[in-house]
Amino acid sequence: MSATNDLARLMREKAEAVGATVVELKDLKAAFAYALDVCDKKEACQLLVSGCEEKLSDKAEALCETKQEKVVAAPNLSDDEYAAFSALCAERGVKCIREGLRGHLAGIDIGVAHADLAIAETGTCVIDSTSEELRLSSMISEIHMAILPKSRIKATAFEGEQEVNALINTGTPRYTAFITGPSRTADIERVLAIGVHGPLELHILMLED
Repeated sequence: MSATNDLARLMREKAEAVGATVVELKDLKAAFAYALDVCDKKEACQLLVSGCEEKLSDKAEALCETKQEKVVAAPNLSDDEYAAFSALCAERGVKCIREGLRGHLAGIDIGVAHADLAIAETGTCVIDSTSEELRLSSMISEIHMAILPKSRIKATAFEGEQEVNALINTGTPRYTAFITGPSRTADIERVLAIGVHGPLELHILMLED
């Protein structure tokens, strides 16, 4: 087994141990198809109309039954990648966005982003999230998907030091996210809660190079 496959196996093991879903896919096209398959199977992520638990007028009741639009955010795809992905989204009846995420703070179904590198020993994805749009897509989506080429996996944080330094030492303020598993907290009465401060699910899509 090659060193790359060894690292991919360790990355899967550690990421799944902290609640991430890890899938190995052939290429970016397969990653897009996977994201949309997951989107098809979930309910649309929208805030319910306030007061839906109470008896409403006929018009309000009808509104509550209206199928909500599903939204996928993909702010750090290249122009060509975004064009291809948004076309696939349109075929499935899914809205694809890359900007204006502040207008979708009620929630996004799926956020898709390229990971800059990963750390196998902790199952961590590292993403340059200086862009506010990218930060929002990884925070307010119900499901966050990180696209990760296997060649970008490092065994330890020390081995990824050069790549991390390249991300942060640019002469301007940067925001680099280290993402390990879905959002979780135990702040309230020490009861573990998933998805309070971020996505309910993290999917790592490992691609062959």
